[in-house]
Amino acid sequence: MLSIIQAAGWPIWTLIVCSVVGLALVIERAWSLRTTRIVPPRLLEEAVEASRDGVPPPAIVDQLADNSMLGAVLASGLRVLHHNPQASEAELRSALEGAGRLAAAQLQRYLGALATVASTAPLLGLLGTVIGMIEIFGSQAGPGGLMPGGGNPAQLAHGISVALYNTAFGLMIAIPALIFWRYYRARVDGFLLQLEVAAEAFLHHLLTLRR
Repeated sequence: MLSIIQAAGWPIWTLIVCSVVGLALVIERAWSLRTTRIVPPRLLEEAVEASRDGVPPPAIVDQLADNSMLGAVLASGLRVLHHNPQASEAELRSALEGAGRLAAAQLQRYLGALATVASTAPLLGLLGTVIGMIEIFGSQAGPGGLMPGGGNPAQLAHGISVALYNTAFGLMIAIPALIFWRYYRARVDGFLLQLEVAAEAFLHHLLTLRR
């Protein structure tokens, strides 16, 4: 590996940094976008059952909010009823929608950065390719300019290595980053739909708790 890095020249270090950032983002999103952290199974049913006889005490609501992202959305509606037992439907809907927008921002965090890695890596690879081509042309230059057949073979080989290795590394980073970005974006869209449906169902339940 070290020999490949040496053959690829200094432009490869920008791609290595890019790959480390991309890998860190992929791991972070894999950890954060787990179903148990976003929309645990049966949490909506459990929240409805816990509040069937009235609004639960603040400690229970706080526990629900800490459970997951869906729990935080549902807890926002219960907190409105704690402060105003006769809250209107518009007030309850506004609270749920506000919590939903916050959840959407948290779900989409770092996806833009991952997309940037996917689009930047090929450009960095292209930069390395151009630098390699410059070295290739430089290896053919003699005291009087370009001299076919009179260049430096070692410098020519190094220029070719720089060009090819950087192109390959750029694509090797960009392709997985693009795949993961599309996968996580689709996963986020699915979570947002589940949150929206659950919030709408919980809103109708909250309307029955008003006094």
